[in-house]
Amino acid sequence: MHETILWQIGDFGTMHGKTLIMTWMAFIVIFILVILGTRRLTSGTPGKLQNFLEWIVDFVRNIIRDNTDYTKAAALHAYLITLILFVFVSNMLGLVPNIFWPLFEHVEFAKLDEIFHGAALMSPTADINTTGSLALLTFVLIIAYGVKFHGIRYFHHFVEPFPVFLPIHLIDMVAKPMTLAFRLFGNIYAGEVLIGVILMLPGIAVFGGAIPMAVWLGFSVFIGAIQSFVITVLSTAYVAQAIGSDEH
Repeated sequence: MHETILWQIGDFGTMHGKTLIMTWMAFIVIFILVILGTRRLTSGTPGKLQNFLEWIVDFVRNIIRDNTDYTKAAALHAYLITLILFVFVSNMLGLVPNIFWPLFEHVEFAKLDEIFHGAALMSPTADINTTGSLALLTFVLIIAYGVKFHGIRYFHHFVEPFPVFLPIHLIDMVAKPMTLAFRLFGNIYAGEVLIGVILMLPGIAVFGGAIPMAVWLGFSVFIGAIQSFVITVLSTAYVAQAIGSDEH
């Protein structure tokens, strides 16, 4: 559970400073992970990190193949790898102890003292702006792939089997990114709220508090992994529907 820290960007409005900083941290973690995993690429016996990255690549490829013709959606592969890694790392950030607090405790620049205040870091995916942006990207991909494979005829399915069904199809189209955004946001935000509540329990330093904290952290890791998988699978499925068959 974190306070919203806003940055004033001249006359252009405000930005969620804490979410932005945590998003950059997720990018850095992923960048380092990929660099370390690929700096000594080999076709022989791979290292543990290279083996993990290759597993991610194959895992995502199989998700695409399970939903549509891979040759049609091959360009989606890189995006989905990025998506699953970003969401997973972002989900895990909220479980990491805030080791930066002593470093920025008295740094008022960009409100860093407020951004890094607290016992744990924040998950970027605990902000609806982040999950909404990811869902919007999927929405754009749905339209793009639909038009790519079916041309303007793709939009004809909105009035099938009869034009009276147009409102229902539009609601269905809008509901897809909304459910992606709110499902991920709700699960991660609720997890951070409960961690905050557990941390405020009396006796958290003794076994009475440590046990529920450990159990909930383990459960949060599981939920974070599941949610990264779910948003990747659903994004693939929605794009696969747009690619579809000749009925569109």
